[in-house]
Amino acid sequence: MKTKEIKIGNISIGGGNKIAIQSMTNTPTTDVDMTCEQISRLITAGCDIARVAAPNAEAARAIKQIKDFCTIPLVADIHFDYKLAVTAIESGADKIRINPGNVPIKGLDEIIDCAKCHKIAIRLGVNSGSADKNLLEKHKDKNLALVESLLSYVDYFEKKGFYDIVLSIKSSNVRETVELNKLISSKRNYPLHIGLTEAGVPEVGIVKNSVAIAELLSQGIGDTIRVSLTADPVQEVFVAKEILRSLGQKVNGVEFVSCPKCGRCVINLEEIASVVYDHVKNINKNIKVAVMGCEVNGPGECADADIGLAGGKKIAFFKHGKIYKTVEQENAVEEFLKEIDGITK
Repeated sequence: MKTKEIKIGNISIGGGNKIAIQSMTNTPTTDVDMTCEQISRLITAGCDIARVAAPNAEAARAIKQIKDFCTIPLVADIHFDYKLAVTAIESGADKIRINPGNVPIKGLDEIIDCAKCHKIAIRLGVNSGSADKNLLEKHKDKNLALVESLLSYVDYFEKKGFYDIVLSIKSSNVRETVELNKLISSKRNYPLHIGLTEAGVPEVGIVKNSVAIAELLSQGIGDTIRVSLTADPVQEVFVAKEILRSLGQKVNGVEFVSCPKCGRCVINLEEIASVVYDHVKNINKNIKVAVMGCEVNGPGECADADIGLAGGKKIAFFKHGKIYKTVEQENAVEEFLKEIDGITK
């Protein structure tokens, strides 16, 4: 579903461009060094757009220093106080995110004027916790109320001559999120930022995000994604990359696979897989690496892996399904990492 192309800093979203991965820092924005360090790790992991909170004037002003460091588009997250949005824009934010429902009309007008002047985009976001009470009373259906609410804000911005808009409409519920985004995508062609809100800790949030985001993307809905987790935001990026990769999207980096452990396994598969994954997860090379628990099915099941390891009394190394080397267990991981480095550097 082709949407309007919108420029965000040095990238474009919508209009058939690649799906951009977002995450949000969880550091105090006023701690510039800590925030920049986290953004650096997000960039290394493969993040395309970083968002920071601007809950006060000091945080909004800090965006200027962060922007000087940040090599990917930087978004300011604003609530309630329109002056913070203006300060964030003047400090160099490439986009701002607001919930128009908690900003007075006078404030919206000033935000629009400032965004026009600095030629930046605005993400208009609503979620299940911010449904308009009057619209809820009108529709008796939260989804319809949220969609009408967001559309009313879009109409207002368009009347003011502002069209550099990104939309988001979220819930912590998977089915609600899917239905909301299907509804809004049928009404407007602005780029959609998709994901869940308040998805939870990784064990829960990864599943919920994956189901919702994958279903929407498979229907052509969504131009930028965030996997929201109660965790280090870098983990959000890794999960987002795996969602995109599983859907056949082009994603830079190593594809990693490992098998479930069974009774044939005579190696510490969990530890080996963890060490190898940690080694390859930030390598910006499009190869497939496999770690298998036994030599019975390992090479055959991973015939498409560029390089792999299969457990046994001795550890077998294989390339494209063919064993080319065996090593002792005690040296296997160190030797395997060297083999990986040899084909990625």
